[in-house]
Amino acid sequence: MPDRRFFAQAQPLTVVEAAAEWGEVVRGGETSLAGVAPLDAAGPGDLAFLSDRRLASRLEVTGARSTMSGATTTAARLFQALPALEAARPDEVCEDDSVRLAPGIFLGQGARIGRGSLIGPGTVIGPGVQIGRDARIGAHVSLFCALVGDRVTLLSGARIGEAGFGAAASPAGPLDVVQLGRVILQDEVTVGANSCIDRGAYDDTVIGEGTKIDNMVQIGHNCRIGRFCLMAAHTGVSGSVTVGDGVMFGGRSGIADHITIGEGARIAGGAGVLADVPAGETWSGYPAKPLRQSLREAVWLAKQAQAKTRGGTDGHG
Repeated sequence: MPDRRFFAQAQPLTVVEAAAEWGEVVRGGETSLAGVAPLDAAGPGDLAFLSDRRLASRLEVTGARSTMSGATTTAARLFQALPALEAARPDEVCEDDSVRLAPGIFLGQGARIGRGSLIGPGTVIGPGVQIGRDARIGAHVSLFCALVGDRVTLLSGARIGEAGFGAAASPAGPLDVVQLGRVILQDEVTVGANSCIDRGAYDDTVIGEGTKIDNMVQIGHNCRIGRFCLMAAHTGVSGSVTVGDGVMFGGRSGIADHITIGEGARIAGGAGVLADVPAGETWSGYPAKPLRQSLREAVWLAKQAQAKTRGGTDGHG
């Protein structure tokens, strides 16, 4: 169920009413729908979506009485909507007078900022956002649908909790899928300038304790990044990626969706990861492979190219 601090519940519908607009019903009949949730977290009043055949086995264990497939993800529009941006007073938001607010800040209703925190000019703290103690948030940062721990640092221009990238097919063309999850930044996380961390679709995007993220990094919806990870600039992590503790990412590395990267793994700069990476291994190249294999293949290709060049030269002699 979406967090009520960030999303308002619309009038419940039945599965039949929803299906009349948005597609095939897998099961559910006249069940009244009160919310939207992922298959593994749904309760009896929730609508759960089956968007990938690989997840069909979860239908047997989900608590949802109603499931729909395909483009019916857009049905979430019927259930939840972000509340209006109504400003709150600083005394309603700040824990005490030790919180320092620069000029031009917007504070949403229900937001909370812990003592000792500093918020830079032009920053937007959205409705319901919770920020822990001793946070350092730079200029022109935006936070929506986010829970932020203690001693977190967000550098200028960081975007936390914007809608993740999701679209569903329809006769009129692609439709945006409403994103109803949150971003959770655990204690002592650092997010660099102009980096973006998208909120989850129906689950949460989580950044583990002590993880350090460089400038201009993109982390997609539903990702779960472990503790004490390091991400260099221009790293791109697609949606629903799971990363263990202590993983290091070189600059400009890219991770495909639904990948799992094991604890202590290393991803070389510029690598393109298209398969799961076991714990403790170092992968490089595109498509990324274990380091030694990648280097052997690079050497072999170089030799083949040199041999072809020499052969062509000899042939014209």
